[in-house]
Amino acid sequence: MASMKSALLFLLQSIVAGLAVAFIVVLIRPELLPSLRSLEAGGPASYAAAVDASAPSVVTVVTRRLVSGEPDPSGRSRFRIDNSFGSAVMIDPEGFLVTNWHVVVDAAEIQVELGDGGFVPAEVVGVDAETDLALLKIDVQSVPAIRLGNSRQLRIGDVVLAIGNPYGLTRSVTQGIVSATGRAALDLVTFEDFIQTDAAINAGNSGGALVNSNGELVGINTAVLTQDMATEGIGFAIPVDLVRGVVEELKKHGRVIRGYLGLLPDDLTDGQREQIGLENDRGILVIEVYEDGPAEVAGLRVNDIILSINGDPVFQERQALLIAASTKPGDEIEVLAWRDGEQFRTTVTATERPGLAP
Repeated sequence: MASMKSALLFLLQSIVAGLAVAFIVVLIRPELLPSLRSLEAGGPASYAAAVDASAPSVVTVVTRRLVSGEPDPSGRSRFRIDNSFGSAVMIDPEGFLVTNWHVVVDAAEIQVELGDGGFVPAEVVGVDAETDLALLKIDVQSVPAIRLGNSRQLRIGDVVLAIGNPYGLTRSVTQGIVSATGRAALDLVTFEDFIQTDAAINAGNSGGALVNSNGELVGINTAVLTQDMATEGIGFAIPVDLVRGVVEELKKHGRVIRGYLGLLPDDLTDGQREQIGLENDRGILVIEVYEDGPAEVAGLRVNDIILSINGDPVFQERQALLIAASTKPGDEIEVLAWRDGEQFRTTVTATERPGLAP
């Protein structure tokens, strides 16, 4: 019994001594303890490592445009030079930079400001207005290439950082979360599959990096919703998985060569589904078939309902547009459709989107 009391006394003395030491540490060296914010949030208290890994790859893009002004008293045209700022991300150690198409469109001159404050000219390798992306090239190897992440792995609630040059403030960083993925129907570009974030995106951030907590590129910042003065915290980025494919095409061809199916789809309403007897959310409505196009040749008609493409169920118009964007001329697309209460299959052979060939 005496030995048990001694053991308990020793244990209590050890606990008291340990608490005393911890108390002294809190008073003298609080930085040695884990951050309370880290414990509460379940993540790091600082994203400095992510910024250090990615910010050096983000540069300022300065464009000059010749803009027509008011004519002089004699009626002759006047012109002025308009300077504007944007951002770009080094994605390749060979000097390739990704930015937004709207940052460089109609630019007479493009300069890139490096981290040391120096400027170098940039060449436009290619542009893709349908995704709002442009590929630039500079003859500098001092800018490190950013690590590319995987936007398909993003989850709503993931922490992201927006890095860019708003209002000329170089390499500004804002923090937010992924608010949504797959945003579309915004009428910003033809092919929309945006990451939505509440990280602040301002003028000059366009073309900058959206990175994850590891400093990996997951998107290219492109737009912010500005319906009224009260709107805030709604920004959009192009997912890096889409950027990869566009960049590859721009490197090869200077443009993106896409397949063309020759039809216009639309989402089905609940009333339309009920009327035709579809029991689930699958299916999109064909509202236009273009004359002599691949869809017409394959036998598709207006009011047909496309149920699947290449074996994958189709639920939204956006999904079909993205599938079409990923095809190449000559690709054969297997379509399962519904007409007059019956299913049927057909093969659509994609051609190149008209009007885009040089």
